[in-house]
Formats: sequence, C-alpha cells, structure tokens
Amino acid sequence: MSVSPGTYRHYKGNEYTVIGIARHSETDEELVVYRPEYGDRSLWVRPLAMFQEMVTVEGKELPRFQFLRGDGEQR
Repeated sequence: MSVSPGTYRHYKGNEYTVIGIARHSETDEELVVYRPEYGDRSLWVRPLAMFQEMVTVEGKELPRFQFLRGDGEQR
C-alpha cells in the first residue's frame, strides 16, 4: 500500500496534509512528510510503516491515518 499526497485524518480526529515520501539519508528508510492542518502547521516526518499501521482503539482496529481526499479535491 502506498501513501499519496492529500488529506488524511488521524485516528484521534485531527487532519493532516501529506506532502510526499522522503528517504532517510543514512538508513534509506521511507518517511512520510506531512503537515498538521492546525497550530503552527510545521512539517513533520513519520516512518512509512508507522503511518500505515493499524491501531487498536476501544477494541476496534483502525488505520492510524485514513485517506480523505487527494490534492486539489474539494471537501
């Protein structure tokens, strides 16, 4: 499964814009580059595997980040 640029909702409710995928200079690990749609909107990175993983919340398996829409798509 790949991660495309666009808007995602974190399982805790906030929305984030994924800019793209980067590679760690030393380990070659793939990292997702994203920005929260709240606060100071600074850039963050998270390992791709962690971005795509499922989490258990109140006994339910949920994606950590759920895709909402691609770049340029309307709300």
